[in-house]
Amino acid sequence: MKTTLLLGAHVSTAGGLITAIEEGTALNCTAIQIFTKNNRQWSYSTFSELDAATFKEAQKNSAIKIVVSHASYLINIGSPNLDVYQKSLHALAAELQRCHQLKIPFLVLHPGAFVAGTKDEAITQIAKSLDHVLEHNPGTTKILLENMAGQGTTIGSTFEELGAIYEQCKNKSKIGFCFDTCHACAAGYNLVSESAYNNVFAEFDRILSLKNLQVFHLNDSKKPCGSHLDRHEAIGKGALGLAVFKRIMNDKRFSHISKIIETPRTTLDDHAENLNVLRQLIAQQK
Repeated sequence: MKTTLLLGAHVSTAGGLITAIEEGTALNCTAIQIFTKNNRQWSYSTFSELDAATFKEAQKNSAIKIVVSHASYLINIGSPNLDVYQKSLHALAAELQRCHQLKIPFLVLHPGAFVAGTKDEAITQIAKSLDHVLEHNPGTTKILLENMAGQGTTIGSTFEELGAIYEQCKNKSKIGFCFDTCHACAAGYNLVSESAYNNVFAEFDRILSLKNLQVFHLNDSKKPCGSHLDRHEAIGKGALGLAVFKRIMNDKRFSHISKIIETPRTTLDDHAENLNVLRQLIAQQK
């Protein structure tokens, strides 16, 4: 049986949730990613029953099979600052509640940063925080920990750090991973050659297991491998190049995994161009 290609972009909800479905449809997406709130503000709320029902009905009547939510960038459940930590816990719980309202299966989360103290202490705090939030929000949404570029004191730039969080979590069935290609490159994971690509995903499988990989963020990198700088670039126009994306798009192990672009966007045409490049990479393989 042929597997549906789950490909799309991070789309806007400015003007209302329905905007995301409209943009995703205009881009011929089968998967989209959204923020369910302003990602730069702490304030949050639930949706009205009408808003949630309208969104779910619009998705049902579209070609969009999967909606992924990305958690607010402000959330840092590894923070030693009590005020920031408590706000982060509440905000993460609210993110899960909104996902439950909208029947969104995956919530992508940046693991956090330790700022002060030690990395090991932060990893333990992150794991305990995930368990706490998941235990008090018994919906079906999985939290997907995203690999990071390694800037400053951020946690999660290595598979080992992500694995340490996962191993300390009790609610492992509700935890998965999102693989960002730009972040991996920035963190020093060389994907460019075929052998390097194979080695990276063999390492991912050994430490985190490919069965736990639920979403790809497909972004090229403006900066070179190992720069630890998170700078997204259009597909094929950065340090990774087209060959990496051609491998991912044609890798049968990943045929069922949602692939979302977060490439620079001025207009919707920018997303359309990048998605067309990825679709053509599949056509070239046939």
